[in-house]
Amino acid sequence: MNKLVLWGILITAAMLGFTYMAVGGSKGGLNGDIINILTVIAAIVLVLVTVFVVIKYVRQMQTDTATGELADENWDGIGEYKNELPMGWAILFLILNIWAIWYMLMGYPVNAYSQIGEYNEDSKAHNEKFEAKYASITGDQLVDMGESVFLAECKVCHGLTADGIDGKAANLNQRLEVKSVKHVVENGSNFLGYPAPMPDRNGLFNMNTGALITDAEIAAVSKYVANGMKGEAGADVFAGTCVACHGADGKGMEMVAPNIATFDIATVKSVLDHGKKGAIGVMPSFNRLNAKQKEAVGAYISSISK
Repeated sequence: MNKLVLWGILITAAMLGFTYMAVGGSKGGLNGDIINILTVIAAIVLVLVTVFVVIKYVRQMQTDTATGELADENWDGIGEYKNELPMGWAILFLILNIWAIWYMLMGYPVNAYSQIGEYNEDSKAHNEKFEAKYASITGDQLVDMGESVFLAECKVCHGLTADGIDGKAANLNQRLEVKSVKHVVENGSNFLGYPAPMPDRNGLFNMNTGALITDAEIAAVSKYVANGMKGEAGADVFAGTCVACHGADGKGMEMVAPNIATFDIATVKSVLDHGKKGAIGVMPSFNRLNAKQKEAVGAYISSISK
């Protein structure tokens, strides 16, 4: 017996054996379960057709020789034959195109039912119901909701006490750390959804000196902002460079720049909406949270930060 055929028989037997064990070992096995029975039948057909085609073409490659007229063009002495497209291939290509058009427009339209579509519709309806039910809660109730959402979604990175787990994520017990401020000043930022990005250091002028901000000024203003904008060191740099966008009190301006003085609901919600790139990495956006949940997380973080 030809070795190729023998290998085909052995591989077919092995594949069918694995299929039978997989299906037979599942719950219900083949005992009247039409799905499992059809799966085994399909597997048998697929294995037989695959092995037959592989054997056919491998043997053909071993024995066939090319004939026909060569095209004029060649690449490094390798040319192509002027062979017509096989009729069977042309017919199959046409049939597949017709079937694809039918399938997309009639057999399974793009707007037809799908489990993903059903899940999205159910999630949207649930979120609308949730927001309507809790739309009026404020104060301590909102903070309590925010703590629950934080423990479910945020504690994995930020820790149970929001301390950032030794630098794995931002420490939310304080508004900003020195390294975070310095990173943004040096590299710029546009991760909070504001129309105009904050430029990097090459676009930051100190109006007091009329020159680009220096390393010493970056170090000073970073410490000043991280310290809650208290003290004198760095205050002049902040006044000459940062006030125009963040305001004299550092609480930002709507549609211009975020609040860098304290956490507030708007700032936290913006981070949850758009994500944020910082000194220790990138925080993803949290689109799976609805607007009320984001507002609640903002209220909770604002309540625990210094």
